[in-house]
Amino acid sequence: MSTFFLAFAFFLVVMMAMAIGYIVQRKSIAGSCGGLGALGISKACDCPEPCDRKKARMEKEQAREAKLKQWQQNKII
Repeated sequence: MSTFFLAFAFFLVVMMAMAIGYIVQRKSIAGSCGGLGALGISKACDCPEPCDRKKARMEKEQAREAKLKQWQQNKII
């Protein structure tokens, strides 16, 4: 049982040190390799055109932006 508590305390100390380092440096968390952008790949799939779900999501986002723009124009204040 003491091994469990020692391991738990160790991980807790490591997480606190990481949190303090993040707060002090104010840097965003980033990977070491740069992701797909470093390989010259702009998107995860090789499709020439987005799938139906993505198209629907994009249309929904555009409709929302249009409603927000209309709302901004019709504001009283």
